[in-house]
Amino acid sequence: MTQDDINAQEWHNPDNWTGRLFPGLYFSKRDSRIWVPKRVRALGWTLNLAHTAGAIWALILLLMPSVLLAGLLLTR
Repeated sequence: MTQDDINAQEWHNPDNWTGRLFPGLYFSKRDSRIWVPKRVRALGWTLNLAHTAGAIWALILLLMPSVLLAGLLLTR
């Protein structure tokens, strides 16, 4: 079985997706991808939060608006 097969199998496994509090979050250590398509592919991409790089990307994306806003307020 190739890594692409493992990635596809993990992506199709409903246990790797959250659906209650935060729908659409993906956690799979066996899936090598950091960015994965959402379950409804037309809605874009999501992060694989089981990987350190995915968690770092999530932090960057969450903190970026605050950093930009602070920069704008401090330069006035």
